Amino acid sequence: MALVGAFIGIAILLGIGTQILGSSVQNCENLSDYDASATTQTGWALACEQQNAQTQNAYSLLMIVLIVIAAVVILTVVKLL
Repeated sequence: MALVGAFIGIAILLGIGTQILGSSVQNCENLSDYDASATTQTGWALACEQQNAQTQNAYSLLMIVLIVIAAVVILTVVKLL
């Protein structure tokens, strides 16, 4: 039971860490072709914004994977009891 508690604690800490890292992105405004008034960027600014979106999606997916792993472990321990 202590192992399950430790796993849940680690999963929560990793989840919080991924939320913090998921919101950290590059500053695209420093690029020379960035246009603050445009709704769609082009060139390097577009690539920077796409990379930011992919980073946030990857961290969101990691959080979902952690939830699924935690559920499997909990169900396995409950089955053993």
